[in-house]
Amino acid sequence: MNRRIIITVLAVIAIVTLIRLSGCGKKKEAPKNEPVQKTELVLNEAVTLSKKSPEKAIEAFENIVSEFPESVQAQKALVKIAEFYNKNDELLLEKESLQKLINTYPQGDFTSDAVARVGEINIKILFSKAQTKNSIIYEVKPGDSLYKIAKQYNTNVEFIMKVNSLKNSLIRPGMKVKIITSVFKILVSKSELVLKLSADDEVIKVYPIGIGKDNSTPVGQFRIVNRIVDPVWYKTGAIVPAGSAENILGPRWLGISEPGYGIHGTVDKQPIQQQKTQGCVRMMNKDVEELFDIVPVNTEVIINE
Repeated sequence: MNRRIIITVLAVIAIVTLIRLSGCGKKKEAPKNEPVQKTELVLNEAVTLSKKSPEKAIEAFENIVSEFPESVQAQKALVKIAEFYNKNDELLLEKESLQKLINTYPQGDFTSDAVARVGEINIKILFSKAQTKNSIIYEVKPGDSLYKIAKQYNTNVEFIMKVNSLKNSLIRPGMKVKIITSVFKILVSKSELVLKLSADDEVIKVYPIGIGKDNSTPVGQFRIVNRIVDPVWYKTGAIVPAGSAENILGPRWLGISEPGYGIHGTVDKQPIQQQKTQGCVRMMNKDVEELFDIVPVNTEVIINE
């Protein structure tokens, strides 16, 4: 009897041991999401550090990007670096951080906002007096006018005035003005409902647009043939003056080489990215005004499906 009990006890002990060795027994679990918690902790420490030593904080953020490149915290770190440069009005460094975010994480959580911000920075730099690789400083000569200078460098009077903060078109010999020498191009994507403005083949800003209903917006390669401030809308059977609530063209018109078509603003209060125009490319008024000031006649316009 005692022998049987001993054998039974030994058998139970053997079974329990096998269960433990096989991993089927209860064991202590590792903390869940340990890598996420660790990177989040490091990120929070860097944020706290930024209040005392911004330079060291930037270094800490950069370490997060290099040590945890696959984490969401790495994306957040690049955003934080960009925010620091933004507060210090260091646009080029802010753009550099955001561009790294866009290139490294094209489908990231913060990429769309970064693209929009880079566009704002590019336009701000473009309209500033700061000299860039795509600009020159021109000294006004006797007999010069802004129209003459604009024609010489294939740009717009409005653009020169805005870049140089000129309140009117009067200039005098000896004045120095910044001239943008970039070649601009417009690329319209009907499927994405966006218009991309490029300078020397580098996209500098992406704008939301509306296009024609029933696929009526033409596809192909065109050029801007005219630029009109406060256009009149020649509606079938009527002429609708500029400023009228019924004038669907808005404050600006950029006519393209396909007769009857162009890029214009809107009086519609609905979201812009729709297919409901008569075939033209529609933009928000602030966007078309900005674009109008930049692109000259003969600018290439490519419209793709």
